[in-house]
Amino acid sequence: MEKELKRPIRVLVAKVGLDGHDRGAKIIATSLRDAGMEVIYTGLRQTPEMVVAAALQEDVDAIGISILSGAHMTVFPKIIQLMKEKQMDDTLLTGGGIIPEEDMKELQAMGVGKLFAPGATTSEIANYIKDWVGTYRNY
Repeated sequence: MEKELKRPIRVLVAKVGLDGHDRGAKIIATSLRDAGMEVIYTGLRQTPEMVVAAALQEDVDAIGISILSGAHMTVFPKIIQLMKEKQMDDTLLTGGGIIPEEDMKELQAMGVGKLFAPGATTSEIANYIKDWVGTYRNY
């Protein structure tokens, strides 16, 4: 049974580093909006510090990182570290892109949420975020 939330789920979608292809991130951002979420899209060439600062400022429930550059084993651990430093224990870090399965497992062991490979449906992503927020956020 889905818990009724007092406000829309807020999600920050970001592209980190020199990864210049953001079509997928824009599609995800639009689909999450269509699913009733408030979406903040930070655009290209963000640093992990910029992403976490924006997430704090916007009081988001989830951060979604789109990564195609192969830098996922640098980007996600840095964001998790910054989130821990800022005590963002109740904020989901999720994402997707070109990430090998074994790297996905290692990142999830570090505290990253589910990661989505190419071919994941937008409804699958939206439902995962809704379920996570309904379970772990208390408002």
